[in-house]
Formats: sequence, C-alpha cells, structure tokens
Amino acid sequence: MLRSFCLLLFVSICCPSFSQSEDIVLARKVIEKLTSKEFAGRGYVKKGNEKAATYLNNTYKDYLLTPLNKHSYSQFFTTDVNTFPGKMSVIAGEKKLIPGVHYIVGPESKGVSGSFTFFPKDSITWVANNMRLPVLVKKEKKLTWSVATEQAGYTAITLLKDSFPGEIKSLDIRIESKLEKKFKLQNVCGFIKGSRQPDSFIVFTAHYDHLGMMGKETIFPGANDNASGVSMLINLIDHFSKNKPAYSVAFIAFAGEEAGLLGSKYYVDHPLFPLGKIRFLVNLDLLGTGDEGITVVNATEYKNDFELLKQINENGKLLPLVKSRGKAANSDHYWFTEKGVPAFFIYTMGGIKAYHDVYDIGKTLPLTKYTEVKKLLVEFSTAKMK
Repeated sequence: MLRSFCLLLFVSICCPSFSQSEDIVLARKVIEKLTSKEFAGRGYVKKGNEKAATYLNNTYKDYLLTPLNKHSYSQFFTTDVNTFPGKMSVIAGEKKLIPGVHYIVGPESKGVSGSFTFFPKDSITWVANNMRLPVLVKKEKKLTWSVATEQAGYTAITLLKDSFPGEIKSLDIRIESKLEKKFKLQNVCGFIKGSRQPDSFIVFTAHYDHLGMMGKETIFPGANDNASGVSMLINLIDHFSKNKPAYSVAFIAFAGEEAGLLGSKYYVDHPLFPLGKIRFLVNLDLLGTGDEGITVVNATEYKNDFELLKQINENGKLLPLVKSRGKAANSDHYWFTEKGVPAFFIYTMGGIKAYHDVYDIGKTLPLTKYTEVKKLLVEFSTAKMK
C-alpha cells in the first residue's frame, strides 16, 4: 500500500498534466498550434491568416459540422492592409534595438531607409528635419501594436525610454512596408443541427486573427487575444458534438477583427441565415485567465439574460465575479447588437496582462478558470434553448 501511494504521489508531482481536465488539454493543444511560428501571428504575412483558416476548416470537418455557407465553411471577403514583410531595423548609437521589445512601428507607416538626425519637438516627441519621421519616447514597461488598413505618408516609431542611453541624436532606420490591396480573408462558419428547433440558433463567435509580424522575425503570437477564445469555441464544438442540442448551435470564427471588426461586419451584412433566427449570441475573446472572474459586455442591454448568467454562476459556485458592463464596440458582438441580435461579449479578468504585445504567449497563459467558464457557457446556452 505504501509503495502504491508513493508511486501515485510521484506521478502527481512529476506529471501534473494527468490532473488536467480534458477541456484544458484541448485548449492547450489549440493555443499551442495557433501561436506557433507556422502561423506567423495569424496576420498578413507568410500566409499566417490563411494557415489559421485552413486549420479551422479542417477542425470543423473533423467534428462533422454542417457548413453554413452551402458546401463550404468559408465566407470570403477582402480588405486593404498595411504590412511589414521585410527589413525592420532601428539602431541607436551602436545599439541595435529589438522590434516589439524596444520599439514598435506605427501600423500605418510607410517604409523608410537611412540615417537621420533628430531634434526635440516636445517632451516626448522627436522629429527629423523633414518632419515625416516622428519618434515618440515613452516611459512604459512595454509597447502594444495594432493593424492598419491604410498606409500614411510618414513613418512613426515609438521607443521605450529605457531601451537606449541618453537623448536621441541620430537613428539608423531601415523599415520596409507594403500596402496589400484587397487581401483575401475568410470567416469560418459551421453548425450542429438542433433536435427540437433546428431553425432557431444559439451562436458562439470568436476571432482567430491577430497582429501578425513586424519584420521578418518579430511575431505577435496572440495567445490570450484570441487563441484562447478560439480554443473555447472548439471546446464548445466538442461538447455539443457529444451532447445533441435542442436548438441549432452555430460556430463562427471571424477574420479581420484586429483590423476593425471587419469579419463580423461583413457577416452581418451578408448573413448565412436570417439574423432574426438567432436566439442568443455569445462572443468569446480574451478567455485565458479568470482568477478575478469575467466581464459581460451588453449586460445592461439584456438584463434578464445577465441575471440568468449570474444565477447559474452562483448556483454552481463557478467564478468569483460576473461583472456587468454596458454596450461597447470592442469586439465582434457589436455589429450583431446593432442589428438587434441579443448578444454578450465575455472576457476573463485578472492574471497575465499581456495584450497586443510580443509577450502574449501560450506558455504563460494560466487558463485559471477556463473549465468553469466553459461550464457557465454550456449551462447558459442550454437554458436559452428551453
């Protein structure tokens, strides 16, 4: 008996993954895949976004989801997008700065190459003689990036104050940018047919795109934003594939969220089934933490549904807090709300603060209350089918 106990203790210490729930194991698998170098930050260089879409198409197929778009899971659309596929170098004195860590390039920036002398414009802004190369110096711990759908007539750079010694006198800058016209993107859309009311839908959405790359080497992995949400989408697909829902349940993975909620806007303008048939929609974004609970956007718009969500949480003692927030255009639920579709946007709180930066990686994503959030979503959506 003592020998068996010691063996069990050894396994539990050395192999903690054995104690992980199936939800967490699946989530880790999805997040690791989507944040790998292969997917290049799920952006607009090295076919990152396209590879992520192919992965999702194959996943939907593996689960035998029915396509929403006739015989295809894909709903294609296009956008212009500014990219940085080539050179990315900023040298201050003899120090070569690291993109994403020491500096970021304004996402709307055009390319530039040369050595430039700078002079101060104000307390944080330095400019070169031609005034088309502003450099902002910020006293922050890290830098965040974004995506632009246009290219400006200037190049903007933001530097961390602690990344270089003394004042800016000169910088050697080599940056390549390329404005991609009509870049092809796709929403990935499938559903599980309901057993009792197949023409009524519960919809789960999550965006799978992220910021991509800044230059040839710097990747913005986007683990919490939003590989975590996509992993929850797939976890919910897994659940409802094994537990036949009363209503049809649709799963939509959007592209172009980081570029301005583009995928969801296109879907709402070109719905694959009538929007009026949606009983409720839940948008999943930033679901990798949870030790401080969740925030529910649109809670004040749909008070009865928010009370139902809170009651389920209290009954199950799942999360420490279900926080109410009003209407906000901060993720893909927004365009549905504007069309009168009842919708929540749910995100987790607490834990790691990485967001739109190079530090948002899978290894440090705690998934603290991931299983509890999934249970809350399953029970809420099931209750909405009654």
